[in-house]
Amino acid sequence: MHKPDIILTGPALDCPNAIRLAEFYLQLMTGWRITYTDDEFVAIHSADESQRLLFQTVESYTAPVWPWKAGCQQPMMHLDFAVDDVDAAVVHALACGAVKASAQFFEPDWIVTLLDPAGHPFCIGRR
Repeated sequence: MHKPDIILTGPALDCPNAIRLAEFYLQLMTGWRITYTDDEFVAIHSADESQRLLFQTVESYTAPVWPWKAGCQQPMMHLDFAVDDVDAAVVHALACGAVKASAQFFEPDWIVTLLDPAGHPFCIGRR
């Protein structure tokens, strides 16, 4: 059987407002730009277009709970970002609108868990 050529083009994040969440990640990351937008969907790409994040407006969106809690909306995934200076990146992320998660499960000088404006957890770790 021939295996088809399947590549991952990027995760899509559900949220209450696609453009607002896309703008948060554009502010967070260097060199990214919007490549597609409509009333309910936004795509952003890295400067070299090798990476893509998608955002989809969901009318009845429920933010995930971090850390996981039985009976609550569970995070289905999280994004990991690698940086040279974790402390500086956390300060930048907070200025962009992120919130530091109340529960941290990793070494604080190596990786920090934050929540984006729609409540998705993401981690900033040392390169």
